[in-house]
Amino acid sequence: MSVIAVLALDGTPGHQLTAPALAFATAARHHPTIAYDLRICTGPGFRATGSPAPFRVEADWGLDGLDGADTVLLPGHAGFRDAPAPEVAEALRAAAARGCRIGAVGTGTFTLAATGLLDGRRAATSRWHTAELAELHPRTEVDPDGSVVADGPFHSAAGVLGGIDLCLHLITLDHGEPVAIETERQVFLQLHSPTAAHATDGAADAVFNAVTLPGSRIEPTTRWMEANLHHPLTLTEIAAHAGLGVRSLTRRFRAETGLTPLQYLLRTRVQRAQRLLERTDEPVERVAARTGLGTPANLRHHFQRLTGTSPSTYRAAFRSMVAGLTWPERASGPPSEE
Repeated sequence: MSVIAVLALDGTPGHQLTAPALAFATAARHHPTIAYDLRICTGPGFRATGSPAPFRVEADWGLDGLDGADTVLLPGHAGFRDAPAPEVAEALRAAAARGCRIGAVGTGTFTLAATGLLDGRRAATSRWHTAELAELHPRTEVDPDGSVVADGPFHSAAGVLGGIDLCLHLITLDHGEPVAIETERQVFLQLHSPTAAHATDGAADAVFNAVTLPGSRIEPTTRWMEANLHHPLTLTEIAAHAGLGVRSLTRRFRAETGLTPLQYLLRTRVQRAQRLLERTDEPVERVAARTGLGTPANLRHHFQRLTGTSPSTYRAAFRSMVAGLTWPERASGPPSEE
């Protein structure tokens, strides 16, 4: 089990505390072999979360919660421009010294940079604070786009939706891109607006099982299948690639995924269709061809059966949902804390 310690300093935005719990719990809930232990740790002087709706947090852990953690996450906080308390800086340096992975969300990067751990390294912060970070900590190379940046054991990002982007990046490192992609979809489904509910509620549980974890005995074959979805793969061809007989292949797939090879193939195709519908403007005809489902009619049939909705309705609902959960860049300046 991977232990993740989230260090809350006074004025940490509440959504930057809840986002990691949402992301890592979602990954674990939909992939039974994944387990995360999330610790909320409060730093010295912590009183409450930041605006716009401050609330008190009763945490079981203080700085001692960082001991033994595999990952430490450092959200933004109200006093990010100030030097961190000596005990906070010491705890972060100690975590880094024992090889702990450290992630900074939004203005949490200021605190991490103030420890000297980012000297000579690349890092990201809130887009509204990139120039200020570069000025206050000139030894840190600041990414102006605020995208997720990894440099050695240090990972940082702007903090979109409370740091979901950084959490998904870490899940990718831990368990591979397919798990992260499905976790992202599940997170958005949990945050959906009422108008998107009918089109997306059934899309979640129906297809998430079409994932194998890194190190699985069938992973090379499932990766080959994913790379060749546009071809009409047969059970015999899949077995030949795996170097197994059809019966042995089927037993292994059932043991590791709960699905037969052809069920796994179909669900992988529908997952790819979901991704294309979410992220591209390609017409249904092209989506059907790229996923190996052949015709639009065949795509609609299998998509409806596995997700409970049509491809066009799913695309419209998902985009409406995402638009309601994101916001345009504001020209007037930063919020009180991102």
